[in-house]
Amino acid sequence: MKPPDSRLLKTSQYKDMEDHTRKIALVTGANKGLGFEISKQLAQKGIRVILGARDAHKGREACKKLKQEGLDVDFCLLDVNSHESIDKAVRWLKQELGELHILVNNAGVLLDRKTSVLDVDFDTFSQTLQTNLYGAFLMCQACIPLMKESNYGRIVNMSSTLGSFAEMSDPSSPYYDILTPTYRLSKTALNAVTALFAKELRGTNILINSACPGWVKTDMGSEAAPLNIEQGADTPVWLATLPDDGPTGGFFNRRQPMAW
Repeated sequence: MKPPDSRLLKTSQYKDMEDHTRKIALVTGANKGLGFEISKQLAQKGIRVILGARDAHKGREACKKLKQEGLDVDFCLLDVNSHESIDKAVRWLKQELGELHILVNNAGVLLDRKTSVLDVDFDTFSQTLQTNLYGAFLMCQACIPLMKESNYGRIVNMSSTLGSFAEMSDPSSPYYDILTPTYRLSKTALNAVTALFAKELRGTNILINSACPGWVKTDMGSEAAPLNIEQGADTPVWLATLPDDGPTGGFFNRRQPMAW
């Protein structure tokens, strides 16, 4: 079957029998930054990675770069702000690949760096929750049935220390005075999504966790950040490849549990 709207760039390996034993991962917001690096590191582990991005040109270019390194990656048009786009992408994955094992909900926005919670406008509030929270929630709902079919799933929700209740309520925390109210709220709520899905998935081999990558040198993090992008991808990749007895329903930074 040819993918609709040229949304996926196929490789000749897709129909090879030996490939059916390989894990398949979907990473959202994967055309740049942490999403791109996470995709790269997962592919380097022998995982077939689908790069999800809402910009077809940027997504294909990112895919091309990784293919040139000999990695098994492909591109899928995916806008997490659109329920229809999510449904189409996951339906295509089911029809063409038949399974999905790993989901990294990486797509996110930071729109209110210097705004007080007293002054933030509704459009910024709504857009932030739409991308950072609703998109990840809908991706989980859409992908978990596929994971259940193979009795294997690893879901990573890209959160932030800024979403920690412990940090935002402690005046002695270095994060206490940071603004970004809608971003912080979206990550707090995303952590709740992680906990709720983990509760429902207890007893299955589907593990879901939140990851804080740390302050990383990306477009969002800026060049002032202390961590390089390889370091930022480490914890999300670790959580995406946990063994069957790994943790679930947790919040991690540098592979260590964090306070909610």
